[in-house]
Amino acid sequence: MNIHNETMRKVAYALLAMQRHSWEQGTAAQAFLELGEEELEIVTAYEAVNRQTPDGRLGVTYGGTAITDPSANGEAVLYAAQRTDDAKLRAAAEKQLLWLLEKAPRTAEGTLHHTADAPQIWVDSFYMAPPFLAVAGYGAEAVRQIEGFRALLWDPEAKLFHHRWDDGTQTYLRAAFWGVGNGWAAAGLARVIAALPLSMSAERERLIGYAREVIDGCLVHLRSDGLFHDVVDDCASFVETNLAQMLSYTIFRGVTAGWLAASYLDKARRMREAAHSKVDAHGLVQGVCAAPAFDSPGFAPEGQAFFLLMEAAARDVGETPL
Repeated sequence: MNIHNETMRKVAYALLAMQRHSWEQGTAAQAFLELGEEELEIVTAYEAVNRQTPDGRLGVTYGGTAITDPSANGEAVLYAAQRTDDAKLRAAAEKQLLWLLEKAPRTAEGTLHHTADAPQIWVDSFYMAPPFLAVAGYGAEAVRQIEGFRALLWDPEAKLFHHRWDDGTQTYLRAAFWGVGNGWAAAGLARVIAALPLSMSAERERLIGYAREVIDGCLVHLRSDGLFHDVVDDCASFVETNLAQMLSYTIFRGVTAGWLAASYLDKARRMREAAHSKVDAHGLVQGVCAAPAFDSPGFAPEGQAFFLLMEAAARDVGETPL
């Protein structure tokens, strides 16, 4: 393993030891990809392909009903296919892409559902599907999905995203401004912004505006300890770690790419330091929304992966290792 920082090594080993659902596998693979851990990225992609369903969804464990979550594996599988020239990997990526473009359930307006058992749209989907679509060359569809998610979930007054919309009842299934959900949106936007071609400069600028808005909306609720509440505007909800990692990642990526001002770095550093303080002796990032229910503090694969993603982004912007 090329990760020499002891804390990162422990976090990575703990992640590798954990059971993972489709989006967790994909987020882990993305972390290894952005760290430059090619061998880990490739074998993680192979395992996602090993668990691909006949309809094309990658990394699905038993009973999986997720529509967009499996697409979190897409960029990693596509990268692995390019590096190995393995036709099986390339076919798997194409099959996952076909699922998103033609087969997956969606609203009448074409916005992807999040689950197969109900016509729901979740903020999580910002991270799951659009980045893969953009990297695979379908930038217009990536932007179309983002616009669809945003139309249903964005609160312009709070500058935050609601969690879940039920398209059948035309009501919010969960209206709460879930911290990690807003983190999924921010990080997903950053990845799509990075992947759009130069010919889509107008769309890119629009997404940059969306990303800045949600970053600013979250930072209003940043605690003095560098963390957030699970529901960011609800001080009665538990103090949560992963949104700080997700926003740090997004800010570091935005500053590196030049679409976010360097003045945001102070807050990103404070959130990063707070996340480091939550890593225990076993490398478990404590205080994130805990698997498997994500309704209490603990640890989870996505919390481990976003610690590593945060560190990759910090490295790329020139931050000092902690």
